[in-house]
Amino acid sequence: MTSLLFVAACNTTSTDPSVTGSLSQNKVASTASLQKGTASWYGPGFHGRRTASGERFNSGAMTAAHRYLPFGTRLRVVNEKNGRSVVVRVNDRGPFTRNRIIDLAKGPAQELGLTSTGTAYVSLHRVE
Repeated sequence: MTSLLFVAACNTTSTDPSVTGSLSQNKVASTASLQKGTASWYGPGFHGRRTASGERFNSGAMTAAHRYLPFGTRLRVVNEKNGRSVVVRVNDRGPFTRNRIIDLAKGPAQELGLTSTGTAYVSLHRVE
């Protein structure tokens, strides 16, 4: 019993997470979801048109539309029902339908398994 107390007492007091093996607050914050809600997808009628960022829309690309996140923001989108996830880059504005938080190009929507249903409940996580 005293050996356990001795080991606990010798534990480092460093706040550097690489020394203690614990997660820093920054890493914990970055794994928390940024937003949760309904995702939808868009594509066929928009392929080749200009996005709000000025890029040409490619329905197969790993891109998405978000109302306010800066263009170029990378997000991990997780389908909360089946656990699938993809990383997308925000390059457009939307969705313009009430109660939706993100519009995905067809490529990421297929990987998440939401093209048949049209929508899915997702969580968004910022990727550094």
